[in-house]
Amino acid sequence: MISLTTFPGATTSTSTSTSTSTSYNFVAPAALLPSFTSGILPRNLRVVMSSSTEVSPSLPPLPDNRIILGCGGLGLDYLATVAAFPKPDDKIRSISSLVQGGGNAGNALTGAARLGLAPRLISKVADDAQGRSLLAELEADGVDTSYIVVSKEGNTPFTYVIVDDQTKTRTCIHTPGYPPMVPDDLSQSSMLAALDGASLVYSDVRLHETALLIAKEATNRKVPILIDSERKREGLDELLNLATYVVCSQKFPQEWTGASSIPTALVSMLLRLPDVKFVIVTQGEEGCIMLERSLTDYQVSEEVDVDDLLLSLKKKINTTNLNPTCVSSESVMKLRAGAMGAVNGMLHVGTAEKVPPPELIDTTGAGDAFIGGILYAVCANMPPGKMLPFAAQVAAAGCRALGARTGLPHRTDPHLAHYLQ
Repeated sequence: MISLTTFPGATTSTSTSTSTSTSYNFVAPAALLPSFTSGILPRNLRVVMSSSTEVSPSLPPLPDNRIILGCGGLGLDYLATVAAFPKPDDKIRSISSLVQGGGNAGNALTGAARLGLAPRLISKVADDAQGRSLLAELEADGVDTSYIVVSKEGNTPFTYVIVDDQTKTRTCIHTPGYPPMVPDDLSQSSMLAALDGASLVYSDVRLHETALLIAKEATNRKVPILIDSERKREGLDELLNLATYVVCSQKFPQEWTGASSIPTALVSMLLRLPDVKFVIVTQGEEGCIMLERSLTDYQVSEEVDVDDLLLSLKKKINTTNLNPTCVSSESVMKLRAGAMGAVNGMLHVGTAEKVPPPELIDTTGAGDAFIGGILYAVCANMPPGKMLPFAAQVAAAGCRALGARTGLPHRTDPHLAHYLQ
């Protein structure tokens, strides 16, 4: 009998069908694969290799500045797909299950690594089986874990994720790690070493005190900072004041600004955050909206209402196109948001890939996958017209498999070739 705990970083999933047999998927880091494939495996155990990034000779060169530093959430996900979400006091069976690494920062940096970047992660786990598994999984995907703090006692963060196969929604029950990370856990020398050579810093605001120290040092070094504004969190405002790029969830811009619409909220955010170059709001299957600040000083004569501009751009979208696209304002304009004021910039509307219902498995980590795509696009200097469809394509790939990381594409994925040229 094979014990899956023998292989650190491995994850398993089970699936049942109308037959009486059960198929077990073992998702193992590529580095560990030779250690057990030479043995005899059960007939119903299928090995799926989670390989490190491989660069095809036909692909263009990787970005010159590939090192990025992330600080934030990392934990283990226990996922179970059910036919329908259970009612109180129900007892049901799962359709499929999976145990794998999770956490916003862990997911986003895994996605960035598979695309070809060289991420470093600052986070905290315990020295338990779960923590060791997470470290092995990240390392197998090319994420530098040498700056992750490992506590000798306590527990590694973990989350129960219930995926409703009927509604394609997921419900998360999170248990924080203990002891929690505090700034003193990260020495000054480790922080400086982690920032050395980094071209971009990213935070999901989960470890806000540590993230703020990193962001302040990054600002001193003129290293750009991307902040994931999923929701209002302690320390978020301080981090946003140091941000260069912001990616938001759908509800955040209006909740943070009190604006009457998303476009006016985006204008308000750029007015309140003068150092931010762009802000993106993700809208799930509806795509995303990006407001890009103009960095030129010349006077813009044309002034338009930002809500009206959004409506006009949406009318230009080809709704029959199944692949992600982007429609942009034709030039830099003075975008006005009523009495809130105006900014000089461009508005971009990105669409999501229309994933066929049979292929849509799980939306867990879709936002993290999108951010992984944005991290790569920023390092590769992609223009917005390519950046937004590229990140949407990465997110759609992630939704085609159970868990936040299983479906994250590698750089060699043929669906990404168009955007990497």
